Amino acid sequence: MYKCLSFSRLIYRLIFALLTIAACALFFIAGTAVFSVSAYKSTEKPVPLPVIMYHSVCGKAPSAYTVTPQQLDSDLAWLKNNGYTSVSARQLTDYTRGNGELPEKPVLITFDDGFYNNLSLALPLLEKYDMCAVVSIVGRYTDDYAAADPHADSYSYLTWSDIARLAASGRIEIGSHTYDMHSNSNGRQGCAKLPEESSDEYAAALGTDIGLLKTELLQNCGIIPEVFAYPFGAISRESLPILRESGILITLTCREGINHITRDPDCLYGIFRYNRSGLLTTEEYMAMLTNETGA
Repeated sequence: MYKCLSFSRLIYRLIFALLTIAACALFFIAGTAVFSVSAYKSTEKPVPLPVIMYHSVCGKAPSAYTVTPQQLDSDLAWLKNNGYTSVSARQLTDYTRGNGELPEKPVLITFDDGFYNNLSLALPLLEKYDMCAVVSIVGRYTDDYAAADPHADSYSYLTWSDIARLAASGRIEIGSHTYDMHSNSNGRQGCAKLPEESSDEYAAALGTDIGLLKTELLQNCGIIPEVFAYPFGAISRESLPILRESGILITLTCREGINHITRDPDCLYGIFRYNRSGLLTTEEYMAMLTNETGA
């Protein structure tokens, strides 16, 4: 025998059905929204990043690796007037890990070798234009040369106290340029692997060198470097796992080109840089630096 549904029960089932449909619709909309965000992130355009490689800044005649304070001032003014914003290494590592954003036209400013004039002459100009930079030091230069001949703008290197002052400025991050591999001695170019070295021998040699600088930076300045600049730009494929293990998150080369920064941390290994030769005018250098960005 069939039973007839009461009117109240029919209303109840209709309401239940409508609520079920509404809940399904909400789940569908929410799922679509999550998918859309993920799709947006996965298709996020890489950010073009030009990188400047300075060395010494002093009053000597300009050379391939020396600029005058007036040239540096002109460079920073050009960047500011053309809409560029200097970014820190920490901003870059945060961005690649999904934290924060980069400015519309970022530029990374770097100084190699650890000259004293990076503190005495370059830092005041960075302050003038509200910019930041990475200074990568050679540990042996600080231990041997800086202590023996300190505080001459034209040739001295940074002492440990100078390095601590740079870091305390809030505008400078200290990078590693090796402890004592900035040379071409014994047939080794910079920190490149020797042809006759085994992988274990090379790992021991490089690991000992960068470990020594890491220890001295920590003991003398309370700093653990996360940036590594290859001396002479000499890269060995075998160096990367050793650098990663030591805590290095960015490696700087001497190869010229524009970098394309994504949300992948691996994009920061092997950063291209344009050497700032003092033999070029600001306009000539900036035309080369920004050529590939379309700026």
